[in-house]
Amino acid sequence: MNIVVSRTDLPQQAEVVRLYRANGWAAADKPTQLMAALAGSHTLVTARLNGQLIGLGNAISDGHLVVYYPHLLVMPEYQRQGVAKQMMGVLQQPYQGFHQHMLVADGAAVGFYQALGFCRAGDTEPMWIYSGTDH
Repeated sequence: MNIVVSRTDLPQQAEVVRLYRANGWAAADKPTQLMAALAGSHTLVTARLNGQLIGLGNAISDGHLVVYYPHLLVMPEYQRQGVAKQMMGVLQQPYQGFHQHMLVADGAAVGFYQALGFCRAGDTEPMWIYSGTDH
């Protein structure tokens, strides 16, 4: 399997929505906002197989101290094959040495991120105001 993982420009809306729908993410129901959010990313990474989008991840950062990783998705048929790990490696490269690398994980993703070195930060409690239905 020749999967190409790289930093990239914004993919086409149809392929992004297809990826989000395949993963059951509610953002697929707001394609205009989703594409604008991804366009505003500090870093955007994709995984492609034979030119087809099979994964996407992004980072939002102040460029100096803090980076937040809001999205990391892989098509279900390519999950558990190292694609997300490759994408996180490329996604984290620009932020080596930053004070904080942050994300929100749930379900099976918790173990994945723990294996990459993420952990709960002391006594912090994750909080949010969220209007979606997928988490």
